[in-house]
Amino acid sequence: MLRRLPALPRRIATHTRHRATWHPHHRAGLLGRDQPPKWDEAGRRPYFTTVRRYQTQEIGTSEDSIRDNSTSAQSPAFVTEWTRNLPTVCPGCGAHSQTVDPQSPGFYNAKRAQKAAQKERARIDADNVFNAALQAGELSNSPPQHESKPLQRGMSSRANKPQCDRCIDLHHQSRGQSIIHPSMQSIQAIIEESPHKHNHIYHVLDAADFPMSLIPNLQSALDLPRLRTKNRRSKSIRYLKGRVAEVSFIITRSDLLAPKKEQVDTLMPYLQEVLRDALGRTGKRVRLGNVRCVSAKRGWWTRTVKEEIWGKGGAGWMVGKVNVGKSALFEVVFPKGRNQLPDAKKDELGAAEKEAVQTLPSTVSSAGELAESNEGLESKRDALQETEIQLHGRNGEDPDDEPFDEDVDASLLPPAQPETQYPNMPLVSSLPGTTASPIRIPFGNGKGELIDLPGVERSNLERHIKPEHHKDLVMKSRVVPDQQNIRPGQSLLLGGLIRISHTGSSDDPNVLAYPFVPSVLNLHVTGTHKAIAIQTGVHSASSHGRKGESYTGTVPSIAQDASKSQIQSAGTFPLEWDVTKRRSGPLVDPAAGKQKAANLPFIVYSADILIESVGWVELVCQVRRRKQPASTGTIDALSSLDEVDEDHQDPGFPAVEVFSPQGKYIAVRRPMNAWTLGGQRKPPARERHARPRQSISLLKRKEGGRRKSS
Repeated sequence: MLRRLPALPRRIATHTRHRATWHPHHRAGLLGRDQPPKWDEAGRRPYFTTVRRYQTQEIGTSEDSIRDNSTSAQSPAFVTEWTRNLPTVCPGCGAHSQTVDPQSPGFYNAKRAQKAAQKERARIDADNVFNAALQAGELSNSPPQHESKPLQRGMSSRANKPQCDRCIDLHHQSRGQSIIHPSMQSIQAIIEESPHKHNHIYHVLDAADFPMSLIPNLQSALDLPRLRTKNRRSKSIRYLKGRVAEVSFIITRSDLLAPKKEQVDTLMPYLQEVLRDALGRTGKRVRLGNVRCVSAKRGWWTRTVKEEIWGKGGAGWMVGKVNVGKSALFEVVFPKGRNQLPDAKKDELGAAEKEAVQTLPSTVSSAGELAESNEGLESKRDALQETEIQLHGRNGEDPDDEPFDEDVDASLLPPAQPETQYPNMPLVSSLPGTTASPIRIPFGNGKGELIDLPGVERSNLERHIKPEHHKDLVMKSRVVPDQQNIRPGQSLLLGGLIRISHTGSSDDPNVLAYPFVPSVLNLHVTGTHKAIAIQTGVHSASSHGRKGESYTGTVPSIAQDASKSQIQSAGTFPLEWDVTKRRSGPLVDPAAGKQKAANLPFIVYSADILIESVGWVELVCQVRRRKQPASTGTIDALSSLDEVDEDHQDPGFPAVEVFSPQGKYIAVRRPMNAWTLGGQRKPPARERHARPRQSISLLKRKEGGRRKSS
C-alpha cells in the first residue's frame, strides 16, 4: 500500500529569469520546467569556476552516487511536487535553485529531500499513535502534555526554506568550492538596480588586517556622493540621480583588538586616524563620524547598528571584500521580529469598538445621548485608523521611498525573500566566496530590506598554503602573544612563510616582536641564513659553504613547495612612530614625579606589520636619544635648510625587511600598542602587598658563595 507523502509548503515566489553580471551563465534550469536545460552543449563553459577546495581528496564515485539525481527509484509525483516547491534562490548562499549540475551552487538533491520527508512522515506517524493511545486511556497515568500557544493573527511563522547541497556541505563538513568574485563594476550595476530611493552602503572592514580590507576609491567606483567634510556648511544628505546614497564604515571582529569593550572604545580615535591615512589625501578633510567598531561574536555595538538600520529603512547594502565578516554581521544586525501585524491591528480596532459599545448606558434617556456616544465611538475609530496609518509608514514618510515595480526579466537583483518574523540568514563560512549572489531579506512590512552582496576579490594568501591548514588560517579569537627578541643578524619566521629580518648591524639594538597571528603560523627565531633555507627550501650563499643544498631540518613550514621558489622582498619598513610615553611605564607615571617622555635618555619606536587577511605583528625597538649639537658661529639661512634636509634624509629609525610569496600581502601602519591592552599585567611595586618569591638563580649564587667561603 502506497503511503502519500505530505505536501511541502506552497511556493510563494514565481519562477523568474535573471541575468548576472560577473558570470556568463546565470541560472540553471529546474526539472519539470517548460524549457529544457542547455548545459550539455559542447564547448560551453561551466556555471562557476573552481578556485579551491577545503579538502584535497577528489570526489569519488560514492559521492557521485549520493548526488545522483535520477528518478528511477523515486516517485515521479514526489519529484514534480518537490521541484515545484523549491525556493527561487538558496537562502544560504543566494544562488539560483537548480537540479542539473551537482558541482554548481544552488543544486538540490531529490534523494536527500525524499529521505528527509520519510523521516518526517515517520515522526508524524509516531505522534499520531501516541495521541491515539492517549485518547484511548492507555496512558492515563502519564503527565499531561503542554499545548503550544497558537501564533497571533498576522504573525508569520519562522522561515524554514531548504538550503542547497553546497551550503549543507559547507555548514556540516566545511567542504565546498569558491565562486568567481564580482568586480566593482558589477557591484555598481547591482546597486543601481535598487528599488528604493534611500540607500545606505555599509562598507565592512576586517579588524585583523585593518585597513588592508578597505576598497580604494569606493565613492568613485560605485558612483556615490563624496563623504561629508569637516566644513560646517557641508551637506549631511546628498542626492545623486534622484536617490540618496550614504556610506558608513563598520569594522568587524573588534574582539580581536582588545579583551574588553571599554578598551576597544578607547581605540576609536586611533582607528579613525588609521582610516584617514588609508583614504589618502582626501581623508584629511573628512569627518569620519560614521565609523563603527562592532563584534558579532561578543555583541559589541551591534544593537546600535541594528537600530540605525531599522530607523533609516530603505535599502542597506553590505559591501566589502571576501572573508571580512559580512554574513556574520548580517545575522546580528538584521531587525528580526519587528514586522507590523495588520491583522493584530484589526483585532485591536475591533476590541476597542466592542469595549465602547459595552460601556454605553443600558437605558438611553434621549436620542442626543445616543448620538454623542456614536460620535465618541467614531472619533476613537478615526484615532485608531490614524495610528494604524502611522505604523504602516504612510504618514510622514517620503512616498517616493516605496519600492516601485521592477522589470523582473531585466533586473540584476534576484527576487526578495518572503517577509517573515525570523527569516533564514545567510550562511556563515570561512570559505572565501561563500555568497554566490545578492541575498535580499525585507523587514518592517515593506519598510526596508537588508542586502548581503558577494565579496570583492582580494589577494589570496591561501593559494600559497597547504590545503589542510586553510581552516586554521582565520583568527577566531584574540591572541595573547609571547615576546620574541630579534637580534641583529636574526630573523623571525611565521609558519615558514613570512620572514621578518633585522637589517641593522651588530651594534644596533634588538627588535621586540609581538605576533598577533593564528597558532598555525608557528613562530621561530633563528639566524638569517638558516631562516632563508627554511623559507625557500634551499641554502643560500650565507650558509657557510652549503649554497644550493636542500634544507633537511625539522622546522615545520605550511607553505607549498611551489611557493617556496617565489619568495621575494616586500620592502624595508622603518619603525618611525614614537611610542615612548606609552612604553615607558612607571617612568612617566604621575606618581614618579611627572617625568616627561621628552626628557628620557631613550626613544621607543614602533610599527605594525600587517599580513593580509591573517593578522599583524607589532614591532618595538628602543634606541638611545641623540643629543643635538650646539650651533656655533653665525646662522645662515641656506645652511640651516641644508641641515634640515640632512636630518630628514637620515632620521636614524630602526628598520626591518619582510619577505613573503611574490612580495605581496604585506603592509605597514602606525602602531596600535595592542600588547599593552591584553594579557595579565604585573602590578606596580607600590601596590604589591607581599614580598615576591626570590629567583632560583639568586639562591644558587648564594649557595655557591657559601661553599667557596667554607
